[in-house]
Amino acid sequence: MSRLGKAAVVVSGGILLSRVLGFLRDVAITAVLGSGPGADVYVAAFFVPDLLFYLMAGGYLSITFIPILARYLAEEDERGGWEAFSAVAKPLVAAMTAITVVAIAAAGWLVEVVFVRFPGALPGAPTPALDAGQIEQVVELTRIVMPAQVFFMLGSLLMAVQYAHQRFVVPSVAPIVYNLFIIAGGLLQAGLYEAGPAGFVWGALSGALVGNLALQWWGARRTGLQWVGGTSVSHPAVREYAGLAVPLMLGQSVAVLDEQFIRVFGNLAGDGAIAQLRYARGLNMLPVGVIAQAAGVAAYPFLARLVAEGKIAEMRRTVTKALRYAIYVSGLASAAVVGASQPAVRVAFQRGAFEPSDTVATAAALAVFGLTIPLWAAHQVYARGFYAHRDMWRPVIIGTVWTLLGIPIYTASIERFGLRGVPVASLVSMGGYTLSMAFIWYRRTDGGELREVAAAVVRTAAASIPAGLAIWWTAGWVGGAVTEMGLLRGLVALAAAGTAGTGVFAVVSRLLRSPELAELRSARASST
Repeated sequence: MSRLGKAAVVVSGGILLSRVLGFLRDVAITAVLGSGPGADVYVAAFFVPDLLFYLMAGGYLSITFIPILARYLAEEDERGGWEAFSAVAKPLVAAMTAITVVAIAAAGWLVEVVFVRFPGALPGAPTPALDAGQIEQVVELTRIVMPAQVFFMLGSLLMAVQYAHQRFVVPSVAPIVYNLFIIAGGLLQAGLYEAGPAGFVWGALSGALVGNLALQWWGARRTGLQWVGGTSVSHPAVREYAGLAVPLMLGQSVAVLDEQFIRVFGNLAGDGAIAQLRYARGLNMLPVGVIAQAAGVAAYPFLARLVAEGKIAEMRRTVTKALRYAIYVSGLASAAVVGASQPAVRVAFQRGAFEPSDTVATAAALAVFGLTIPLWAAHQVYARGFYAHRDMWRPVIIGTVWTLLGIPIYTASIERFGLRGVPVASLVSMGGYTLSMAFIWYRRTDGGELREVAAAVVRTAAASIPAGLAIWWTAGWVGGAVTEMGLLRGLVALAAAGTAGTGVFAVVSRLLRSPELAELRSARASST
């Protein structure tokens, strides 16, 4: 197995564990809070902190710093890399700390703007569901979790150091620790006091400190990281970082804001909608993380290094190969999520305060979200291709355009489809964003790479559609109606549907002689 393949296995394994724990976190939240006002408050409390983190390009810190460090490593100047790290980290952490202090003080105004004034100003929008008392709770919890963004900021830089050295294990553990602390905090409060969202929020703050800061500092130190005192903000790396990060700070893509849109526009879809949409998206993000995000994260350090070494043709071949694999595997995942949405939600969440009616609503949203999985896979790889070339402006401009277009799309879709309008709008926005990036990417090529990827899309669709139908029919036949489906019956339905769908997908792939199937089987054989 190639180094890229091994890296993808490590990253996907870590993401799988973190997504499983994320799923268990949501199980704990649904059992304690259900999908009522308390769950809506919990989900809403993360909007302002997460948004400020992304506006500071925090979500892109690894992306922007890896090419800088990769250049130093390619030149065998490790000391220069540590100076660059120290020079970049100081102003970033100082700025994020100052913004956090201001945001804590202004949390009341910020939450009111996001959840009351902005939705109320949209033409034709329904009345926001969160009332004054719930808004007050959101403000209180927002202030608690806000400092976590400082930990995320420095932790992302420390992860970039490890990625640039092609070390993936410790960064992969960060979300696992984060989710464990959230679960522990919520259950501890429910066991010792009374059920409520505050325990989960305190757990998130603690998890960010331990998993995203302390653990990543240890991991980066293992690569040889040294803090170089006396570095100045006039260091060339600071200007270089600013040139890469400023476009990402000015323009936020629809992919980054997808979760935030669910919180804001879910507030227009009725009581409990924010939580139901959050649970549906959380289930959908399990395969997205394991397939799409793993493909992008694992490939990016290799792409950045190939560009730094001037091996552009090899870099583009790597992008094409990563795309073909990601699209192929995500096709089966999409069929599974769409076809088995009801038993999946039943098994995952229907217990405690989460009722059968919540299962039906959440599954309806999940079935639409499942169609976005191949789009997530493709967009993650295309974006890394641009970023490896240090081309930040084009994906940012494309993403910003589709973000602005997304606002009326979400409003109109909710007005027409209700709760399901949110994932429908997400699908339309993500589709437009991904196809626009692909169009720009292939303008640089002679068409050969596009034909390879297009052929992979056609083969994947031809295998995914009958697989999805097989999963849907089998799940319905074995599982029956949601109101009659017990936990054991739901598990059996999922197992039977998964077996049937995977079999159909594999048979059709073999009939079509899909090279992705043969290559994946060969890679698996060589690794054993």
